[in-house]
Amino acid sequence: MARLAGHSEGHAVGRLGWLRAVVLGANDGILSTSSLIIGVASAHGTHQSILIAGVSGLVAGAMSMASGEYVSVSSQSDSERADIARESKELRENRAGETRELAAIYIKRGLDAALALTVAEQLMVHDALGAHTRDELGISDMTAARPVQAALASAAAFSAGAAPPLLMVLAAPTGFEVATVSVASLMFLVVLGAVGAKAGGANMLKAALRVTFWGALAMAVTAGIGSIFGANI
Repeated sequence: MARLAGHSEGHAVGRLGWLRAVVLGANDGILSTSSLIIGVASAHGTHQSILIAGVSGLVAGAMSMASGEYVSVSSQSDSERADIARESKELRENRAGETRELAAIYIKRGLDAALALTVAEQLMVHDALGAHTRDELGISDMTAARPVQAALASAAAFSAGAAPPLLMVLAAPTGFEVATVSVASLMFLVVLGAVGAKAGGANMLKAALRVTFWGALAMAVTAGIGSIFGANI
């Protein structure tokens, strides 16, 4: 029994929220920045112009990710606060009805009616609003929207993903930017896909192949567009 009491299970589902944001941000950083660099390089841009394009892409992408995430999560937070305020009002005006509503939720989850009502009544005494917020609205400390945190995390993840292609531009000999950035970025995408899959308990090979395919496609398209514009200049 002592062993069971001290046992703590770790499930991938508990990491899905932040894992998705980090992987998405880093993947977007690698792909957006490398594609931008490849497009400019394919248009026969100078080494300096390629580097400027990459830095601009990093800054603009990080700011875009941060602002977009902040607006999105702020809207979610506003909705959560409105729902909690409405639930608080309903608890003040119809406590008995809210108790029955909570009991009905537990019945649907498998408790018999008598036990569900007992649990609901005890939770209403302990923390009525907390019980309804968690079990009726599906809002908890783990899932609550945090706009500033989400914005900073998204910007940091994008920047971390965008940095390696930029470093490859600095390391690449003039005229070899496209090949160097393409190969290195695809390798970064493979690693990112595998790490994300490993952390989330998914198939690493499938994840790596998926991000590599879409990454290669995006780079090929931007390289083609750059070549067309470069030929027309």
